[in-house]
Amino acid sequence: MAAKRFLEESNCDPDEPKGKRIRTRPSFVSIIEEVMKVNSVQQLCSALEPMLRRVINEEILRGLQHNPRIPSRSPSLRIQALEPSSLQLIFNKKIDQHVFTGTKLGEGDNNPFQVVLVDMRSGQMIPTSLPHPIKVEIVVLDGDFPPTNGDNWSSDDFDRNIVKERTGRRPLVTGDLNITIRDGYALIEDLEFTDNSSWIRCRKFRLGARVARESSHGVRIREAMTNPFVVKDHRGELYKKHFPPMLDDDVWRLVKIGKEGAFHKKLSSHGINTILGLGMSEKMWESLIKHALTCNLGNKYYVFQGPQHTLILNPMCQVVRATSNGQTFTMRDLNAMNKAYIQSLAKQAFDNWNSLQAIDGPLLNETATLTQGI
Repeated sequence: MAAKRFLEESNCDPDEPKGKRIRTRPSFVSIIEEVMKVNSVQQLCSALEPMLRRVINEEILRGLQHNPRIPSRSPSLRIQALEPSSLQLIFNKKIDQHVFTGTKLGEGDNNPFQVVLVDMRSGQMIPTSLPHPIKVEIVVLDGDFPPTNGDNWSSDDFDRNIVKERTGRRPLVTGDLNITIRDGYALIEDLEFTDNSSWIRCRKFRLGARVARESSHGVRIREAMTNPFVVKDHRGELYKKHFPPMLDDDVWRLVKIGKEGAFHKKLSSHGINTILGLGMSEKMWESLIKHALTCNLGNKYYVFQGPQHTLILNPMCQVVRATSNGQTFTMRDLNAMNKAYIQSLAKQAFDNWNSLQAIDGPLLNETATLTQGI
């Protein structure tokens, strides 16, 4: 200790007044370090502020909830949940699997599109009505909602799956988007899409109907939704297939025959332009059949057997031998009734042609053709 005290005393200037120290000037580096420390503290405070606000708000709310002097439910501060009910909205019919933009839904249908109020209390859809009108909103839903064909969705689930128009586009659907249910139903007379459904993941839409909040009267009426469907651009309607087709429709209206495609061109080259093939007179048709019957039939025959009959047919489905109940018929043995019976059997054979047994070689004791099949 004495040595330490001696060292400290030796370092002191004897001429310097006691109690005074020499104050050194701060260096430039130390100033920069101090500034950086201040900035770091400010950044830390800025980062902590939102977190602290959230924690304080949560603690205040928790304290209010556990304070017995504050009522747990305040109508002025808390939105009351809608009471569940057995009421539900439904659409009165399905929508076609393919819908085109710019075309009114259900156009040309004698059965108008409707939203109907039903009561599901007994497990059945019983139409009902309320003493006051109900305002209903028509919306577009994702075609994949609800998942796995479930029917137990909430209002929040329904709202989350509403599809809006693409950025910079017109409203996705136009027309009767706000309707009023009176006497248990409301008509939808004007509703059409302005955009196709190819831009969403499932490529399908549904239509939905929900009760406007101001019309709920504290009771939840379950939302309605249609079947999923595809919306295509209007230009696709020019190539639309007809279900069912008409006899005078162009032949390319049939499935698997594309307009101006290979099959369409091949059929057109043979004069087949419509499904019925109009333009061939009965005389021309008879000439065509007569020419076809001159084909060399070869030695292949087909056997059609039943419980009490056996038919031997040539490749043109003509009966060359018929056996029924152990008796073989010839042409002169057949009366009008037997001919009709054999002809009906020949038609059955034609309908099951791919399942007939084929045999080769000439038939022994071949009789004349008994009747002509189809």
